[in-house]
Amino acid sequence: MGPQQDRRAVANGTAARKEEGEAADSSSKAVVHYRECQRNHAASIGGHSVDGCREFMASGAEGTPAALLCAACGCHRSFHRRVVEAAADCDCSSASSG
Repeated sequence: MGPQQDRRAVANGTAARKEEGEAADSSSKAVVHYRECQRNHAASIGGHSVDGCREFMASGAEGTPAALLCAACGCHRSFHRRVVEAAADCDCSSASSG
């Protein structure tokens, strides 16, 4: 790796990206969930049919290639709808008076 290249590159050659809307400080973390599968199984015949998988469940441990496959439907994680939720750092334990 040359001195001008980004040192944050991951193994597959893509550079690490900041999430859209992520703050500059590292205290705010985004939680990513993968919901229903949107893979069109009938695309080859000109139709539209999804398998009904409601949420992505990893087939293997995190960091392994199997972690990118859904245990329920067998599709790659990229076929599942991605939902980014910003983690709120607030003290919600105080009771509101009113």
